[in-house]
Amino acid sequence: MDAKLRVVVADDERPARAFLMTMLASQPDIHVVGEASSGTEAVEVIQRERPDLALLDLQMPELDGLGVVRMLRREQMPLIAFITAYDEYAVQAFELAAIDYLLKPVDPVRLRLALNRALERLEHADFQPAEAARLKAVAEDVHLDSPQKFLRRIPVRKRDDIIILPVEQIAAIVADGELLHLNMIQGERFTITYRLKNLEARLDPSKFVRLSRGTLANVDMIHRISPMPGGTYVVSLRNNLQLPVSRLRARVLRDELLRL
Repeated sequence: MDAKLRVVVADDERPARAFLMTMLASQPDIHVVGEASSGTEAVEVIQRERPDLALLDLQMPELDGLGVVRMLRREQMPLIAFITAYDEYAVQAFELAAIDYLLKPVDPVRLRLALNRALERLEHADFQPAEAARLKAVAEDVHLDSPQKFLRRIPVRKRDDIIILPVEQIAAIVADGELLHLNMIQGERFTITYRLKNLEARLDPSKFVRLSRGTLANVDMIHRISPMPGGTYVVSLRNNLQLPVSRLRARVLRDELLRL
């Protein structure tokens, strides 16, 4: 391990990021190897620099602090300390999965304690792949209550790039084991590792309807609903994608879409 703790800072607010960078610069055992003004940039910097510690703002647009964790592979995962302006976000899940959380404006003494904790973990080689896996699992299950209630964009990985997909351009979401296939209006398909029930909870229910245990459809993309034997349906989307409706969801579909 380097003599100095290698740190990346990610915060979309430049004054807050500059304040944190200034405090870190005064620490003789700290080396800031990168900074990021967005979650997407944070993923790129972490993948490139492989820091020991990432200080991640929880409330960043498009890709928040938890989203950064979701996008990183386990072998790329540094120690994580979350930064937040809201005390209610410092829940037990963060304490279990991250080494620390810091409230804005960050107190210098509190920051030093977090840095010491990171140094201690690295010195004793306590940060193991199992902890990286736990951090990713917590990030999958915990979501922030922000003023923007529903997702508007979804980040996905495509080779070495991160593509930001507008939610309204998604025609259907189909589960395949632990994967979700995002079928776009224009015919492209992207795949993410995520739980369908968790994603459904973050989507506007007036825009997406569940057709079966493993399928969600964009309501505005539904073109035709065809009855099938046994009281079920097949839904045809405007991009010619056809999706079966389970018997259980058929009743809901009739109540929500097939009545004036």
